[in-house]
Amino acid sequence: MIMSASLLLLRNLFSFSLSANTILTKPYFAISIKAMEAQNDLPVTNLDYPKPIFAPPPPISKDIELKRAIEASSKSSLFNLTRDDVLYEDEYLMAVNKPKGIYCESVLSSAPNIIIDSITNEFHLANRLDRDTSGVMLITKSHKVAAKLVKAFTEHKIRKSYIALSIGPSPNWSKITIRSGHGRSKHGAWRVYAALDVGRVLPGGSFVRDMETTFEVVSVNGENPEQFEVESIIVVEGEPELRCVGDCDVVVVRAFPKSGRTHQIRLHCQYLGIPIRGDVKYHGMYEWRGRTFEGHELHAESLSMDHPVTGDPIVIRAPLPCWAAGDGKCDG
Repeated sequence: MIMSASLLLLRNLFSFSLSANTILTKPYFAISIKAMEAQNDLPVTNLDYPKPIFAPPPPISKDIELKRAIEASSKSSLFNLTRDDVLYEDEYLMAVNKPKGIYCESVLSSAPNIIIDSITNEFHLANRLDRDTSGVMLITKSHKVAAKLVKAFTEHKIRKSYIALSIGPSPNWSKITIRSGHGRSKHGAWRVYAALDVGRVLPGGSFVRDMETTFEVVSVNGENPEQFEVESIIVVEGEPELRCVGDCDVVVVRAFPKSGRTHQIRLHCQYLGIPIRGDVKYHGMYEWRGRTFEGHELHAESLSMDHPVTGDPIVIRAPLPCWAAGDGKCDG
C-alpha cells in the first residue's frame, strides 16, 4: 500500500494536461530558491556569512573608477604593440611589457601584427594583468602550449614578482608573509577575509579561498630601509591596527604572490596599511602632495618558469617604471 501511494503521488506530481490556450513560460522546477523566497513561498534564511576585514571604499571611488575605465577603453581601442614591447619570443610563446592603462584584450588583439615566428593563429593570454598594472604578460601561440601554462599557473610552478609604490607608515619589517582568505563580499567586490574563514560560503554561493603573499621592503622615501633580522608572518584574524597618521611615507615593496587571486597584491597592501598609490578601490591615495594619480602603481616585474615545451628554465623581466625609485623625481 505504501508503494502504491508513492506511485500515485508521483503520477499526480508529474502529470498535467495542456489546453490550446496554455502557455508554458518556465518549467516549475526551474524556479530558483531565491525566486520562491521573493514570492514568499519559502522563508528567507539568514546564513551566517563571513564578514570581510574592510568596509567598502568611499562612494567617490566609483566615479573615479568609471572615469578611468572610459579613458582606458579609448586608449585601448587605439593601442598597437610594437617590437619594442617584446621581452621574449620563440616559436611557442611571446612575452610583452604591457603598458599601464591598457586592457589585456587589446594587447592580445594587436599581437599577431608583430609576431615573427608562429605556425598557427591560436593566440591566447597565459596570464592577465589588471587594467592599470604594467609589466610581463605572456601570449601563447597554440592551444596546446596555452593548456600547459594554465596547468603550470594552477599548480604554482610559475614564480612571479611585482613592484608596488605605496603610501603609508614605514614598515617595522624587512620581509613579511601574509596569509588570509579571499572572496567577494555581498557588494560584489573582492575583499580580504580572515584565514579561519577559508572554505566558508559567501553570498552568491562562492567560497572564501586561501591567499598568500610575501613582501620585501625595497625603499622608504627613496632611501634604503631599516633592516630587521626576523621575517614576520601574519595570519589574518581581524582588522589590523597599522594606520598612517599625519605625513605618510613613500614605501616601495616587492611582492611574491604564492596564490594567484584577483587583486591579491592590492588587497594585501591594503591590509598591511600601505595601500598602493592611486588605488582608490582599496583605499589608496589618488591625490598626493598636490598631484592626482590616474591609476594604481603596480608593475609585474618578473616571471620565471620551466619552458612549457623545451623544459629549459627561463626568466623574463620587464624594465621598471621610473616611479619604482620611490624618490619622487619621477611619478609617471
